[in-house]
Amino acid sequence: MVELNFDANDVEPMGVLEVLPIGEYTVVISETDMKEASTGKGQYLQLVFSVIDGEYKGRKIFDRLNIVNESTTAQEIAQRGLSSICRAVKVMHPQDSDELKDIPLIVVVGIRPAKGEYQASNVVKGYKNADGSNVEKIGGGTIPEKGPEKKSVPAVPAAKKKPWEKK
Repeated sequence: MVELNFDANDVEPMGVLEVLPIGEYTVVISETDMKEASTGKGQYLQLVFSVIDGEYKGRKIFDRLNIVNESTTAQEIAQRGLSSICRAVKVMHPQDSDELKDIPLIVVVGIRPAKGEYQASNVVKGYKNADGSNVEKIGGGTIPEKGPEKKSVPAVPAAKKKPWEKK
């Protein structure tokens, strides 16, 4: 048992979150975790991107990179995706996924349509540097031409307070 001492009357309930519109979002990698594949025959890198700018600031975008997989194609797509992320955040030789965190980049987001019991969801289609250059397309699909208005956030040295952190 966990003691809560909480009064729901004091807090607005969370509404239903809809998928983000197709477009480009300035984000940072806020969480990483290596997880076992559901088949038990591989591992994927779970990435959580936090939107740091614009109308959708604070929303999360998720991506999975099949780092270890029976399918060489799945592994190749994951390696290309990881290479794109490394180039976008300008960390070319990370020894640990934490080295990729808290550095602004842009993710190009699409929508995976609802299918069967699964609702529509966002899917990462590519990555760009925070200045909007260097589009890296991964997997299939089309990178959208337009998206929500965004402002580029320059990379911030680790010693300085990051612009998206609370004051």
